[in-house]
Amino acid sequence: MLNQTLRRLKQQPDRPPRVAIVGIGHELRGDDAAGGVVARTLQRNHTVNSAASGHDNLLVIDAGPVPENCTGPLRRFGPDLVLLVDAAQMDEAPGAVRWLAWQETEGLSASTHTLPPYVLASYLTGELSCDVALIGIQPADTSFGGPLTPPVEQAVAVVVQTLAEALRSV
Repeated sequence: MLNQTLRRLKQQPDRPPRVAIVGIGHELRGDDAAGGVVARTLQRNHTVNSAASGHDNLLVIDAGPVPENCTGPLRRFGPDLVLLVDAAQMDEAPGAVRWLAWQETEGLSASTHTLPPYVLASYLTGELSCDVALIGIQPADTSFGGPLTPPVEQAVAVVVQTLAEALRSV
């Protein structure tokens, strides 16, 4: 789905698509940290850098448990696509990864955030006129103080690799 979305957005004749990746999750809640780990790993990755590093078509934000606090930087960036990466209770095996249209996320359980991803996505599409999707990672354990579980660690690595490869061409 990501590659299809990027291909569609690349058809704009005046510039390459602007993509924002927003990692969401609470660092101290085990697998709930998955979105933030994805964002921080991408920020450290030499092939995918943030807009602050001079790549004006990509912005990577670790929003922590309050993704609504990143709307200012997103507004200034003006993305064509916002990818929210978050642990999501999807009733699947731990570590399962799914691309979800934001409209599909209304019934999903938000882990520890103050604002459900559905509400944020609705706001972003309305205010920024951009596409929004959620990359959901099924958590196994969101206990306070726990680390990422092995299936979620593997899922994070796959998501990072997939995003890095897809975004190299942006």
